[in-house]
Amino acid sequence: MRLVTVKMPEIYIEGIDELVKIGRYSSRSEVIRVAIRDLLKKELWVKDRDFR
Repeated sequence: MRLVTVKMPEIYIEGIDELVKIGRYSSRSEVIRVAIRDLLKKELWVKDRDFR
């Protein structure tokens, strides 16, 4: 995997940290990877599949 640095509002970080704290995810990185994967599925990959 590649390392990517991202700036985001404090409220987002607090939410991410809460998800980790309650045990839903193991790390901030996992939360962000899942969120990006789901966004790409919704916005890009599903649309591409419709045209095949």
